[in-house]
Amino acid sequence: MTEQTTATRGARFGDAALRERLRIRMRVPVFAAPMFLVTGPALVTAACRAGIVGAFPTLNARTPDELDLWLAQLNRDTEGAAPYAANLILDRRNPRRDSDLAAILRHQPPMVIASVGAPDPVIAPIHAYGGLVFSDVATLRHARKAAEAGVDGLVLLTAGAGGNTGALNPFAFVAAVRQFWDGPLALAGGLTGGHELRAIQALDVDFAYMGTPFLAARESLAPEAHKQAVVQGTIDDIVLSDRISGMNANLLRPRLIEAGVIAPDGTVRDLRGDTLVSWKNVWSAGHGVGAITKEQPVVQIVADLIRAYEGGN
Repeated sequence: MTEQTTATRGARFGDAALRERLRIRMRVPVFAAPMFLVTGPALVTAACRAGIVGAFPTLNARTPDELDLWLAQLNRDTEGAAPYAANLILDRRNPRRDSDLAAILRHQPPMVIASVGAPDPVIAPIHAYGGLVFSDVATLRHARKAAEAGVDGLVLLTAGAGGNTGALNPFAFVAAVRQFWDGPLALAGGLTGGHELRAIQALDVDFAYMGTPFLAARESLAPEAHKQAVVQGTIDDIVLSDRISGMNANLLRPRLIEAGVIAPDGTVRDLRGDTLVSWKNVWSAGHGVGAITKEQPVVQIVADLIRAYEGGN
């Protein structure tokens, strides 16, 4: 081990005071996670007004011009509410990476979630306008690299998260990251209820990163059949596969069968050649899908979270 690596491993990263500053802007410590083809301005705005962070993938806006309109609208509609976050895919294969970053710098959303790539290139320009950068990570190595790069927060993708997911146990992953990270920490992976918020805080986690509870929200862009599949689904309906995008993702088995993605022998067909079309043909959900029993507006979902979090039923 080199001297530099030894020194780095002994260093601590992250702004501990930022954890509390973010929490006081929220009624309950939750991010409505960005969901590809599902989250739009209506869901984000409803989430922020209800008192949680609303996040959306920039690619959900069909063009860079539409993204400009979405960001301008969100700046207006979330004023005085909890902050919103734009989720930027940094993979070099994303043809809109640079144009979407340019839109972010024009409209200056309060938070940016960097995904599928090193956050290093976007941290300085986003910090320059006062924005915060969170990085989602699925391994300890990537968590450490993001911390060293200077991100403001980490999102730990653990086993059970809907869509693209991690594989690590959340207890072990959080403990390992807290050995060097003092800043805000969000956890993704099968979280659906307010009681779970209290549980993860015992692990020294600040925020739950929830997607599946908002799939069936009335403001969701998911087709009605997807919402019903979530309402009717159980944990046994979730299939883990990397044959859609090349990364492990949790998907709904009934839809995979309906779309012909699962072969007669039970294997998932390889659809990695056309990622966008493939994602339109499948539906995601996380391990917590069984807790979702009805379609509701976002404000009611958040109210239920608050009631359980504060000790009610």
